[in-house]
Amino acid sequence: MDVLRPTLIRIGGRVYRKNLVQEQTYQQEEEFSAGPADCAEEPCDAFVVEETERGFQCRVEVPSPLYKYIIGKKGETKKRLETETRTSISIPKPGVEGEIVITGQHRSGVISARTRVDVLLDSFRKKQPFTHFLSFPLNQPAIQEKFLQFKEEVLEKCSKDDGVCSSLFQNPAKLHLTLGTLVLLNEQEIQKACDLLQRCKEDFVDQVAGGKPLTVELAGVEYMNDDPAVTDVLYAKVHMKDGSDRLQMIADRLVERFVASGLMLKEWDRVKLHATVMNTLFRKDPSAEERNNTMAGKSSSKERESFNSRNILKLFENFHFGEVQLDSVLLSQRFSSDASGYYATSGQLTFS
Repeated sequence: MDVLRPTLIRIGGRVYRKNLVQEQTYQQEEEFSAGPADCAEEPCDAFVVEETERGFQCRVEVPSPLYKYIIGKKGETKKRLETETRTSISIPKPGVEGEIVITGQHRSGVISARTRVDVLLDSFRKKQPFTHFLSFPLNQPAIQEKFLQFKEEVLEKCSKDDGVCSSLFQNPAKLHLTLGTLVLLNEQEIQKACDLLQRCKEDFVDQVAGGKPLTVELAGVEYMNDDPAVTDVLYAKVHMKDGSDRLQMIADRLVERFVASGLMLKEWDRVKLHATVMNTLFRKDPSAEERNNTMAGKSSSKERESFNSRNILKLFENFHFGEVQLDSVLLSQRFSSDASGYYATSGQLTFS
């Protein structure tokens, strides 16, 4: 990192510089210093600071898997925060869900400690593998049948093409559209996501969908990256049967709301609606799911062994996978299966 041009991040409307500090516990532990907008010298309205008999106190809900990043090796990170802000930081026992409580004699010290805790948590949360994702299931029997036909014909006509083999194909029971990924680290965060889904239903989904399922057609295939000879992901194209943009509108507004809530990271201006049918990640791990399907084509060749999709694109340019009635958005759990073979559902939003 260029020390003269450090990375800037925004949290709660404030800007912070990111400084790198080497720690033995983790490959790289990140520490942050506040920029000109630091709220340590004045009251900050981003969170509540309570006055107590002994000074001031602030509480912050933190999922237990993130405690270790505030504690650090042998408690060094916690001790440093306490010393530099002249506060005391109380953290629940490992595995016990609760609140981190920051106390101190000076309001500015408590605010400074809370701000630095927030920045650390935001940084390390981004490094966690995603646990859930918003999805439209596409695993209806008719779609699965057409997908299996597509797989059979591809292997029959293109198996001699470089890298093409049966292990590249999606599990038909898990065909879906991904809207966005989430890191939900405890039941409280899962419930927060479920509640937000219901608010989205009331605020705009019911109006856009009109209380009825959306008829969607899957037809044709396309690849993610720039060269069809070195493809990582091949997907089925998706569009509304009536030619409207209602599906795109719902997808974009859902992601917008989840990003605004802090439950999802913004990666693209618009959701790329697609159904992955072949993926080089499946070659080594049939249950693999990339963090964002649209990023798959940008992985380095060292990480993934690509395949040549030129003949597939030519022969199956207009392959019709069928029509499907989309009537719900699911909060799906990664690396899971329900009775139908689809991902286990933690919550859902229904159109009707």
